[in-house]
Formats: sequence, C-alpha cells, structure tokens
Amino acid sequence: MKVTPHEHSSGNIFADMGFTAPEASDLTVKSKLIMTVDDSIRERGLTKQEAAQLCGTDQPTLSKVLRGRMESVTIDKLAAWLNALAPRSYPALLQCGLPGRGATRIEVMRATGCWPRPT
Repeated sequence: MKVTPHEHSSGNIFADMGFTAPEASDLTVKSKLIMTVDDSIRERGLTKQEAAQLCGTDQPTLSKVLRGRMESVTIDKLAAWLNALAPRSYPALLQCGLPGRGATRIEVMRATGCWPRPT
C-alpha cells in the first residue's frame, strides 16, 4: 500500500496556511464567532434580512461575513451580533498555552435558568 506524504497539523488551520500566530489567533476567534452567529440565526429561524436588522447591519454585509469574508468585520462587531441574536450566549475566549503556536480556543456557553439570577 502506497503512503501519501502529508504534514501534521499544528492544530490551527490558519497557522498551517502561513499566517502569523497573532493573525491565526484572530482568524480562529472570528471564524468560531461567525459559526456561532450562523447557528443562532438558524436556531431562531430568521431570514438573513431579519438577522441583519437585529444585528444593526445590512443583509449583504451579514451574508458576506457568513460566507467567510472576515476582513469586513471585527471581533467586537461579531460579539455584538451574537449578543443581539442570542443574548443568553456568552462567548468565552480562552488563550491556550501552546508555546509558539498562538492557539486560541473559544467556547460559547449558553446560560440556563434566569438571568440575572434572583437574589
């Protein structure tokens, strides 16, 4: 059986593509937030027009971002969109300590129960 030569991943597709560690980290954060925004739109059954209105943007911009055009949006803007679409979701950005890899992990946690919690 012939073995095809391959490289092992660093664990970050953007780093593997040649982006610097800070760029790869930024793109990883953006891509995870974009996926979460898209999931929130689908879960709520919103049209792109309805979602764009909730996010305070226009439909072409939202659609462009959801197709992966990350250069037209900041992490802050994506977090604001997520808050507008799913206010009970809290993005937690966790820096992983992998020397020289610039790896970033994001978890989006859904709140359960009442918020704010009754005292």
